[in-house]
Amino acid sequence: MFAEQRHELILREVRERGSVRLAELVDRLNVSMVTLRRDVEHLAGQGLVNRVHGGITRPESASAPARERSLTLGMLVPSATYYYPAVIRGAREQAERLGARLVLGVSRYDDEEDRTQVRQLVDGGIEGLLLTPSRQPDASHEDWLAELGVPAVLVERRAELGGPASLLDAAASHHAHGAFLGTRHLAELGHRRLAMVSRDSPTAPRVRHGFLAAVRDLGLAEPVHLDVAQEGPSREQVADVVAAIRGGVTAMLVHNDEDTLLLVQHLRTAGVRIPEEVSLVAYDDEVAALSDPPLTAVAPPKAAVGRCAVDLLVSRIQEGPRRPAQHVALLPELRVRESTVAPRP
Repeated sequence: MFAEQRHELILREVRERGSVRLAELVDRLNVSMVTLRRDVEHLAGQGLVNRVHGGITRPESASAPARERSLTLGMLVPSATYYYPAVIRGAREQAERLGARLVLGVSRYDDEEDRTQVRQLVDGGIEGLLLTPSRQPDASHEDWLAELGVPAVLVERRAELGGPASLLDAAASHHAHGAFLGTRHLAELGHRRLAMVSRDSPTAPRVRHGFLAAVRDLGLAEPVHLDVAQEGPSREQVADVVAAIRGGVTAMLVHNDEDTLLLVQHLRTAGVRIPEEVSLVAYDDEVAALSDPPLTAVAPPKAAVGRCAVDLLVSRIQEGPRRPAQHVALLPELRVRESTVAPRP
């Protein structure tokens, strides 16, 4: 059983029962106590459970006890281990401030699981939904999104114009702006020939859009585009990156952090020095600061997105359809570290 599956089962147990003993979870999940304690420590660190002697409980707000809460909000995310923990934390904290309870579902980037989790959340009595589908909503989502049955806010997703999802409130990081910041930083250092390295993901098109806009607006040379497999850069893809560097590319924007760290390791093995031969900007800033060298990174405002989404949802529940829908874009920031320098003469 994968870690995300265990996390979802643990959260489901504590959500339904309020509290659960670790000994029961060991039997339920068929894992060692060491593994379970590691899972619980991770979930507690994200504020999703409270640790007590011999077990865990559902987190409660000291200022708004569960019995006094007037709203129960559902939240669907594709992952509870990368990027979304901060979004979840921001949403949970804001929900508690507003006297609401947050119930979480995790779909593991599976379209059918999206629908299953939403159905379970709605059947469980939620009054509103924070919704992050596994991919960007498109025509295939039309019937499903039109029949949610509760008010919903898209989180870190942008809907196609004209579809049902475009009528929903939405809160998302402005990833094109973030990519523009990272690319402009490299241009200001003096880099003229850049590459973008990315895998296929719901966020990648917006990151590419910002990267290409910056290349065009700043008058940079024609960029290089390099794809990475879902499981990380392959040997052949690393060879393509090295060839691009030998061919004149002096800086790269890499989406996401994990792929950037793997790329750093592979480039070091290939004899490429960072940042002397190539400067790197990572996108997401989840683990970028832990690299050697620490990576300059674009940091989306994840927790703020979660807080904003809850505000939109509670307002929608309270005011109903008379309030115009809102699409809120929150701007990422650039965190400059040691992986970007001026190119060598």
